[in-house]
Amino acid sequence: MSEKYEPKHRMDESLYKLRHSMAHILAEAVLQVRPKAQLGFGPPIRTGFYYDFLLEEPLTEADLPDLEKRMRKIIQEKQEFKREDLPQEQAVQKLAGMGQKLKVEYAEELLKTNNSLSFYSSGPFVDMCEGPHVQDTSKIPVMSFKLDSIAGSYWRGDSTRPMLTRIYGLAFPSENELKEFIKNRQLALQRDHRKLGQELELFTIDERVGKGLPLWLPNGTVIRDELEKFAKELEFQDGYVRVATPHIANGDLYKLSGHLPLYKESMFPPMRSIEKDPDSPAEEFYLKPMNCPHHHMIYLNRPRSYRELPLRLAEYGTVYRYEKSGQLAGLLRVRGLAMNDAHIYCTLDQVKEEIKKVAAMHKLYYEKFRMDKIWVRLSLHDQDKGKFTEGEELWIKTENILREVLRDLGVEYEEAVGEAAFYGPKIDYQTENVLGREETASTVQLDFTSPERFNMEYAAPDGSKQRPFIIHRAPLGTHERFISFLIERWGGAFPTWLSPTQVRIVPVAEDFRGYAEKISSELRGLMIRAEVDESNDSFSKKVRNAITKKIPNIWIVGANEVKDQTVTWRRYAVEKQAQVPTEKAKAALVAMIQQRIMDNFGDVDLPL
Repeated sequence: MSEKYEPKHRMDESLYKLRHSMAHILAEAVLQVRPKAQLGFGPPIRTGFYYDFLLEEPLTEADLPDLEKRMRKIIQEKQEFKREDLPQEQAVQKLAGMGQKLKVEYAEELLKTNNSLSFYSSGPFVDMCEGPHVQDTSKIPVMSFKLDSIAGSYWRGDSTRPMLTRIYGLAFPSENELKEFIKNRQLALQRDHRKLGQELELFTIDERVGKGLPLWLPNGTVIRDELEKFAKELEFQDGYVRVATPHIANGDLYKLSGHLPLYKESMFPPMRSIEKDPDSPAEEFYLKPMNCPHHHMIYLNRPRSYRELPLRLAEYGTVYRYEKSGQLAGLLRVRGLAMNDAHIYCTLDQVKEEIKKVAAMHKLYYEKFRMDKIWVRLSLHDQDKGKFTEGEELWIKTENILREVLRDLGVEYEEAVGEAAFYGPKIDYQTENVLGREETASTVQLDFTSPERFNMEYAAPDGSKQRPFIIHRAPLGTHERFISFLIERWGGAFPTWLSPTQVRIVPVAEDFRGYAEKISSELRGLMIRAEVDESNDSFSKKVRNAITKKIPNIWIVGANEVKDQTVTWRRYAVEKQAQVPTEKAKAALVAMIQQRIMDNFGDVDLPL
């Protein structure tokens, strides 16, 4: 991971200017048909732009073609973008005179830390804006954009504020690039994990259970179990010990950890206990949003010595977070999630080496699963005391430790101020989904806050009491998110060791079912997930069904196979098939599973 992947959504300055200017052109077109529209925000985004409007008369997707036509006319008018900087009072007066109440609100907030504000005008349109923009509208290829969709969005992201109409647009440097993106997006939608998850019977989400609460079906549970087994083996080899913790805890624990004062918006509401004894006070319990407070209590179970450190506590723990319903998205955004969690309690001198070991584990996983579209973000704090714990000196110290680790490893990274965890800085491994949207795959966090909050100590060699540091890590993230990545990257085609059905045996005719069942029984005796297609479908349809279900190995048996004690082996990943002695085929399957061979890639040979 020494080479930095440059994500597709990143924009150079010229593309930023083009997309930013398109947002203004959209707003100008909307004001032509809705002159009383209140303007919200209109930024460039990874595939184009959007603009938010507060409308008295709604716009629908049926209005988009007309707006596009108006935008193309504006582009052809060669309107020049002109900047003007106004002092505080004039800036607010200008916006008030335009009747833009939302902009006035935002301007008054900005002027608490700025002496002036900038405005950009193009033709009759004026907007408070930092820029930059293209020189004039003729610099934009007239066919390089397309209005894409309409959605709702609360003003300032606050559900208590007005609901605005957000119009999204696509914009690229050329018409050909726009067409290529639209084509690739259609292909990507075929790999959407929600679509494939249903077709392959991996998971379901039923509102009668609850939004954002996946039910893992038998096929999906196999994938979860195999991933978890892989992680547990690697963690055992790296010196982790496993623990198990409850799904709820007393609210006092989350007050102590800082979750209730700093993370409460992402937690489910409390459950109040009912005691029969009137003298016993009622207690409040919460579904756990994170595993770390529980692990801290395990550390505190008895006095600790420096000889025990680093202490690595691991758990595939289920946590619950209250995501807003509008943010839920299949397995990517859920309310119940099983996390590949661990907490490493160590001395300051051990921090760097432990983080390097964790980074090596990330690298192993990403290379194993061929997740090449990964880049690293160093997430830092800002001065928002309502968002981060206090202790500026320790913030700077721990942020510098993470910088040094990344530099020692030769990893390129970008810094993101304000994206740290509330208790410390973190290294985020970022990736893209099939539509190019940026997502966090996993994270490593350095926690200096919890040891102080929980009064954690260890006995140092000189007998003094010292505070440990804590590394929070989850290389495989959560089952939900990681499996969604794998489904979409692989198009639902899993390697044999991860597949719910590892081999499907297809008899050419009914006469050969006995041989097929004998092989299946022997494979299941080897703990291989084998099944015989016993349907009444034709032979060719049985093969097609296995391919549709993305079964990694199809073993065909007929007269020749029975006579020669062989199977005809057809892989999902490659078109060719071969006749293989049954015993040799069984041994190869065992090796593929034990070695966790990634045979879902066509360039991987079977151990035959």
